[in-house]
Amino acid sequence: MTTPAASGLLVAGTSSDAGKSVVVAGLCRALVRRGLRVAPFKAQNMSNNSMVCLDGGEIGRAQWLQAVAARVEPTTAMNPVLLKPGTDRRSFIVVRGAPAGTLEAGQYAAGRGHLRDAAFAAYRELADAYDLVVCEGAGSPAEINLRAGDYVNMGLAREFGLPVVVVGDIDRGGILAALYGTWALLDDEDRALLKSFVINKFRGDVSVLEPGLDEITERTGVPFHGVIPWLLDVWLDSEDTLEVGHWRASTALSATARDRLKVAVLRLPRISNATDVDALAAEPGVDVLVTVDPAVAEAADLLVIPGSRSTAGDLAWLRERGLAEVVARRAAAGRPVLGVCGGYQMLGHEIDDDVEGRVGEVPGLGLLPVRVAFGADKVLARPTGTWDGHTVDTAYEIHHGIATRAGSGAAEPFLDGWSSGTVWGTMWHGAFESDGFRRAWLSQVASVAGSQWQPQVGAAGFAERRERMLDTLADALDEHVDLDALLDLTRAGGTS
Repeated sequence: MTTPAASGLLVAGTSSDAGKSVVVAGLCRALVRRGLRVAPFKAQNMSNNSMVCLDGGEIGRAQWLQAVAARVEPTTAMNPVLLKPGTDRRSFIVVRGAPAGTLEAGQYAAGRGHLRDAAFAAYRELADAYDLVVCEGAGSPAEINLRAGDYVNMGLAREFGLPVVVVGDIDRGGILAALYGTWALLDDEDRALLKSFVINKFRGDVSVLEPGLDEITERTGVPFHGVIPWLLDVWLDSEDTLEVGHWRASTALSATARDRLKVAVLRLPRISNATDVDALAAEPGVDVLVTVDPAVAEAADLLVIPGSRSTAGDLAWLRERGLAEVVARRAAAGRPVLGVCGGYQMLGHEIDDDVEGRVGEVPGLGLLPVRVAFGADKVLARPTGTWDGHTVDTAYEIHHGIATRAGSGAAEPFLDGWSSGTVWGTMWHGAFESDGFRRAWLSQVASVAGSQWQPQVGAAGFAERRERMLDTLADALDEHVDLDALLDLTRAGGTS
């Protein structure tokens, strides 16, 4: 009996942040340009960076962007299981876009059978609908302590007979040992599915690297199908909040360049949807730095308190680090502060949370006239609105906390939230991807802050920049990766 050709392939990595998300996005764009119908897939994410699909479900932000790369509508089948860390030992579970309880640390290795079933059902759904499913693994497939319950890496590959591509980040150092070690730690049946190695982020003369690659292939029998160069103008919505800020300014914020706008983003312990500031960082003349330094937060033209998966806990952390006092001083001095989702909630008068952090009622920073109460039902929405005549049609909501007007302080509407003086707050993620709104609001911030920054006439919009980035990534894979060899491992190999 002939074994059917694989319906997809799995892009695994030697570690987290090895480039799996980038390679999957690049493959999706490169293959759709060849006329294939392609879908991205990640069986399970552990990430607080997520997005709301048009069908009302929540998925990892990276899979949403990979669907954009594939030019298909993102759906919950593309990331059927999403784990959102709330503490070091507890994650909130999202299954097919909807909340589904919690997962404790002790349950991670063996308590996920129902999640595996949901993930495999979603894969089958995509495999039936598309020419090829490009899957992203998680962490490393060589995490042998987790292999018994794995359904994201080799467990997924074994279930569906997927060829596995292992990507390694050479910029981290030790790449040859990492690739060989990954192969060596797999058992024989898993190892049989490992069909390709790819190097990511290479800088220099490839001929210097080739003897090492040849030796690894000699020892493992696994060929190298690509060496991807360092791509300076490529960013990706990260699934790993530890990696937030890859786009940040390369140096500390300058106090003298008045034609630039300096933005500090607080690096909360449970930061979520930090991709909100990607659009700010992409704006010419805007320097963004993620920080926990009170002096940097004090000096910036604009201070951003981003989203949080543990609003009350991160608010307590702000107070412990002296950052709450920085926020208060900025507000008193008329210096701009922006809170988004959890950051907006912190700026209110009080927070009542028996759901997310289970802390009851705690005082907020008292800078915006709202009270926040957490409900069991999660709000997942794609709202639209306007500000100062500018349309906002890129926003999305993901939250349990509901903010309602409280007190009699003067305030003006700001999107769905409020502004008071130079303090702004909104529950809407993604709003700053709307170009006209972003530039008008940043112009107001610059004026208040005494910056001479102005929007650059003719600058590309955020969506246009994202499309250029995806095409740049696909161009690099077309040039430096043997895509035909990868396709030949799958049922799509004869259609290109």
